[in-house]
Amino acid sequence: MENLAALNASSNSFTGRIPTQFCNSSPSFTLLNLRTNKFSGNIPQGLSDCSKLRVLRAGDNNLSGTLPDELFNATSFEYLSFANNDLHGVLDTANIVNLRNLITLDLGGNIFSGKIPDYIGQLKRLEEFHLNNNNMSGELPYALSNCTNLLTIDLKSNHFSGELTKVNFSNLPNLKTLDLYSNNLSGTVPKSIYSCSNLTALRLSTNHLHEQLSLRLGNLKYLSFLSLSKNNFTNITNALQILQSSKNLTAVFIGYNFWGEILAQDETIDGSGSLQVLDMQGCNFSGTIAVWILRATNLQMLILCGNRLTGPIPGWISSLRHLFYMDVSSNSLTGEIPLTLTEMPMLKSTDNATHLDSTVFELIVYNSPSLQYRMITSFPAVSNLGNNYLTGVIPPQIGQLKALAALDFSFNKLSGEIPQSVCNLTNLQVLDLSSNNLTGAIPVALNALHFLSAFNISNNNLEGPIPYGGQFDTFQTSSFNGNPQLCDSVLTQKCNSAEAHQPVILSEKRADYKMPFVIAFSAFFGVGVLYDQLVLSRYFGKSY
Repeated sequence: MENLAALNASSNSFTGRIPTQFCNSSPSFTLLNLRTNKFSGNIPQGLSDCSKLRVLRAGDNNLSGTLPDELFNATSFEYLSFANNDLHGVLDTANIVNLRNLITLDLGGNIFSGKIPDYIGQLKRLEEFHLNNNNMSGELPYALSNCTNLLTIDLKSNHFSGELTKVNFSNLPNLKTLDLYSNNLSGTVPKSIYSCSNLTALRLSTNHLHEQLSLRLGNLKYLSFLSLSKNNFTNITNALQILQSSKNLTAVFIGYNFWGEILAQDETIDGSGSLQVLDMQGCNFSGTIAVWILRATNLQMLILCGNRLTGPIPGWISSLRHLFYMDVSSNSLTGEIPLTLTEMPMLKSTDNATHLDSTVFELIVYNSPSLQYRMITSFPAVSNLGNNYLTGVIPPQIGQLKALAALDFSFNKLSGEIPQSVCNLTNLQVLDLSSNNLTGAIPVALNALHFLSAFNISNNNLEGPIPYGGQFDTFQTSSFNGNPQLCDSVLTQKCNSAEAHQPVILSEKRADYKMPFVIAFSAFFGVGVLYDQLVLSRYFGKSY
């Protein structure tokens, strides 16, 4: 194999140690791709004998041990990836400067610890730097400022601390992606970040940053993805006025900030025509659902849960013709479910989804071993009005929303019967009508909803037999508890029995609204990592 120049053995089930024999037998060998296999053991020292090897991809294997010093003698490396293995140790080695031709360094998803060494600043050609999902700590070194060709810095999910001011981002004019999610960073957003005029994605969520957003954010003309969730930012009115100056923003995650403020009603806020995802959950906002949201004409996902918003659900909601994911749960909304809610175009037909803008998130929002959610259209159609004070009946027109995957009206004060039209929601996977004042029988045709994986009608005043067959044979008895007149062979209340099943007494609003469908909605996403505070955490499993 002396003429072998490249070997791509990725995405197989190869086992054993990484082979190195072709390093000597193939003097022109430049590319080795072994990612997504089952290679194990230590990284072989013999890789340093591949004197012309420029690309080495060995991510997504079962490699262990440390990075051998000999590896850093392979000065020809341009692309080096050992992502998602079980490697450990510290990176504080002067030998790293030997990799002077390195363009991409990806060591994410391992168990590396310690600080980023100052030697990193000598990798002048470095464009991609990934150390995400490790146990790294300490402050970010000034030396990063010397890597002037950097396009991507991904340090999320570590234990970095201190302020960001040590890094002079003004020296990184080409930087497009900065991801520092889930660390222990404090202080304010440094002014130098706003000099990165090519920045398209900025994620600083789940840290301890504070103060108000800076007017300089408007300098980032290409910014399309912004996540600042779970920090201590203040002044929501100022923040929204600043954000509207970023005309290319498509996804904004600013939840769990601005604690206890009044949601801005400022009519000068235009909502931004490019905005497609707006997440302002968990801020304890008071006020009403702001009318300026109506002017975000391309909005597809609206998340306002976990606040103290009052008043009715506005009738103009159906004017957001691209909206398919709405969560206003856990507020103090009142009034009836507006009929306009049943006229939302994206929820009326699955065919309408083809007209949605298939924007790709600049950063992965949800990640699991088998799925990566980067496209907005990958997310299910959701209407969540749960945990409010809504009254009246469930409108029969709800059956028009055939694209719905999840419908949650739980913990309200709804009355009347479950409309038969709910049986028309053939794509429904989750239906929660629990803890209301609903009466009448459970529609028998619900057993024909073949995708229904989570169903809860507990704590109402329903009566009669529970349907059987289909998915109903899989639901737990807890889905029906607290309805004294329901009967079934598996309940205490047998059909045609005079013995009554005692209702369960619950508080008016549930204390932890996030729990009931964590298991159920994992059917959508499986076990994975949620990187931004979409309310997906309530449904889809682990929240980060």
